[in-house]
Amino acid sequence: MFVQQLNCNIFNMDSTNTIPVIQFENVNISNSGNLVISDLNLSIEKGEFIYIIGKVGSGKTSIIRSMIGEIPIEQGKARVGKFNLNKLKKREIPYLRRNIGVIFQDLQLLTDRTVYENLHFVLKATGWKDKKLIDQTISQVLEAVGMSNKAGNKPHQLSGGEQQRVAIARALLNKPEIILADEPTANLDNDTTREIMELFMKIHKEQGPTIIMVTHNKTLLKDYPGKTYLCEKMSCTYMKSFSEIEIDFSDFI
Repeated sequence: MFVQQLNCNIFNMDSTNTIPVIQFENVNISNSGNLVISDLNLSIEKGEFIYIIGKVGSGKTSIIRSMIGEIPIEQGKARVGKFNLNKLKKREIPYLRRNIGVIFQDLQLLTDRTVYENLHFVLKATGWKDKKLIDQTISQVLEAVGMSNKAGNKPHQLSGGEQQRVAIARALLNKPEIILADEPTANLDNDTTREIMELFMKIHKEQGPTIIMVTHNKTLLKDYPGKTYLCEKMSCTYMKSFSEIEIDFSDFI
C-alpha cells in the first residue's frame, strides 16, 4: 500500500460514503466558447471502470478536463468527490487534483529529467517534504508498473509503452480515488496495448480506484468490459450493452 502525505484532511474522501464519487446533472460543457456537450448526466460509483468513447471533437476530453477543474461548469450541477465544481475556487483546484490521477494523451513527461526526477517533481509540487517518504513512494509506484530498473532513464531512452507506464506511475503517486486516462493506448502496437490494459486491470483490482478512460479502440471494450458512454452530437449517452455500439470506429481518434 502506498503511503500518502495529506495536508488538508477536510478534502479527503470518506471511504464509507455511498454517494457517487462523480455526479453530473444536466451539465453543459464548452471549449473555447463553443458548446461541445449539452445536458450531460453522469453517475459514477466508487471503484467503477468507465469508458468514454466518441469521434474527435465530440467532447470526451472536455469532460475529463471539466472533472479536474480545467474547464468551468456553465450550467447544471457537477461534483467530484466532495468538491462542488459549480462553486470551485481557484485555490481549491490543487486539492481537488490531489485525489485524481491524470494520464494525458501526450504524456507530458519532462524530457530533460529522468524517470525518478519526473516523479519527484510531482511529489514536491504537491507538498511532499520527507525525502525518505518520497523515495519510498517513487520506488513503490515504479515497482507497481514494472519500471523499477528504469528510474535513471530519460523519456527518450524509453519505448512508447515504457513512457506510458511512467505516466501511469505518476498518476498513482498520491494514491488517488479516481484515475482519468485520455487515450492511454493511442499510438501503441497491439501487444503493448494489451500490456498497458492488463496493467490498468491489475491496478483496478488491487487498489480499487474509479477509472475513467477515453478511447477510440473498440477492441478494448470487448476484451476489457466496462461501463460505456458514447459522445456524439453534443450528447453523451450510457450504452447498456456492447451490442448497442453499432458505429464506425474507423475514424475515431
